[in-house]
Amino acid sequence: MKLGLFYQAWRNIAAKPLQTILSLALLSFGVGMVSLMLLTEKQVNEAFQRNIKDIDLVLGAKGSPLQLILANVYHIDAPTGNINKREAEKVLKHPYIESGIPLAYGDNHEGYRIVGTEHIYVEHFGATLAKGKLWKSPFEVTAGASVAENLGLRIGDTFFSAHGLKDQTDIHTNKTFTVVGILNSNGSVVDQLLLTPMESIWNVHLEDGEVVDAETREITAMLLKKRNPLAVLTIPNTLRETNMQVALPSIEVNRLTQRFGVGTSALRAIAILIMALSFASIFISVLDNIRTRRHELALMRTMGGTPSTLYRLLLLEGGLMSTAGTALGLAISRVGMMTLGQLVESQFHYDVAAFAILGSEWTLAGATVLVGLLAAAIPARRSLRLDISRTLSEA
Repeated sequence: MKLGLFYQAWRNIAAKPLQTILSLALLSFGVGMVSLMLLTEKQVNEAFQRNIKDIDLVLGAKGSPLQLILANVYHIDAPTGNINKREAEKVLKHPYIESGIPLAYGDNHEGYRIVGTEHIYVEHFGATLAKGKLWKSPFEVTAGASVAENLGLRIGDTFFSAHGLKDQTDIHTNKTFTVVGILNSNGSVVDQLLLTPMESIWNVHLEDGEVVDAETREITAMLLKKRNPLAVLTIPNTLRETNMQVALPSIEVNRLTQRFGVGTSALRAIAILIMALSFASIFISVLDNIRTRRHELALMRTMGGTPSTLYRLLLLEGGLMSTAGTALGLAISRVGMMTLGQLVESQFHYDVAAFAILGSEWTLAGATVLVGLLAAAIPARRSLRLDISRTLSEA
């Protein structure tokens, strides 16, 4: 009997293809939008939090604090400028600062940034070697996992750097970089960088025999870890008369996610409205089925069908519609996530693609099916009050 009801419900749904397609399209699109936003929020938040771990302050040239964070923590924006290395090191001597990691960059290879830094940078993000060794001498490079995979880099490969962060027109053919190591992937920003000594960055623009004076050496930023919480209040005051500033990653990321949240909230509201329209469509569909199939339902009663059987049949139709729409919506969100992931990968070299179903998505799916059943249950109650004699006499 259960299989019979299931078959009958599918047959009834298929009997009205236009209405069925409309309901499924509305519901799947709404579920897909909400699901995609849940996935995106999770991936973006994880990427933000993973890369600011133990980075309390970022020291760099004056400008936009958010730009300073995006450029030097996440490497997805242009830097605000350079600062004198000697002046930056004075900040490290402040009693409220525990340690700092210098960064110097301005060139790229095939769109991937070449960053001059120290080995502590790799240790900070917990990256480990897959092959070779860490850089030691100028123009030695240890490649992040994503860079090595996407560019097909191997130990011993050589390349030239190009001036700028993406441009490939001004290539420095006078200095050759050599890959000496490749890191394991760990999901951090290190995966997308080419790491080298800072001397490489300073010397790549010089002719043979020229050297950069120690007093004029510049870096792009310094990633600071505080010893005392008062550092966030005192350090900015010490920099008032300089061209430097400090930005707090946690505050800037929070501002960014708040702005991001306003947009996603609006999109989520639109998606919920679309889902509400789909539930109304299911409601109307079941109600219309009862009206147009009154004679058929009455005949089923005379053939032994109980009122509860008819009720379950109509309820099953709504359940099948909402379940199919939910499943299709989750599939659509995966396609959307794949497309978004490819876009982010091509623009910023971050991997944000995720396909595992989140706990919040299971909640969304359950709530959607439940509301779909409710949308069918309300009009289906009319089948319990069907007058068989009157219905058949009107036929």
